[in-house]
Amino acid sequence: MKLKVKKLRENALLPKRMTKGSAGCDLCACIDRPLAVPPNKTVAVPTGIAVSLEAEEGYVLLVYARSSLALKRGIALINSVGVIDLDYRGEIIVPLHNFSDTVYEISPNERIAQLIAAPVVFPEIVQAQQLDDTLRGEGGFGSTGK
Repeated sequence: MKLKVKKLRENALLPKRMTKGSAGCDLCACIDRPLAVPPNKTVAVPTGIAVSLEAEEGYVLLVYARSSLALKRGIALINSVGVIDLDYRGEIIVPLHNFSDTVYEISPNERIAQLIAAPVVFPEIVQAQQLDDTLRGEGGFGSTGK
């Protein structure tokens, strides 16, 4: 399996695994000057790249927050996980949200997210009049007692 990466801007950086044991590769901000992320606001951060995963159907590219930015700075993806379908060829844009109460400044070429290739399962979708019973039943979020 190969990940083809097309630079859309000269100053874009290719995704890179930082260690041999890394599950994902870092995505970097492709910006010319620092970009402020105000408290409780979201900014769309360009990466300057488009990708093509050379794989058969059954894979997806996922964009996750960098744990250090999330834990230390309160900066994470607003949608928790970004999904890049195998047939998407546009620029990867990372929607970063500042969950903290202080402004965070993204630097040019800063590592802002991580990209992971993962298998995906496509179930057949069928309409049903009834669903099978379970112990939980219709118990909603938080119904397990914690």
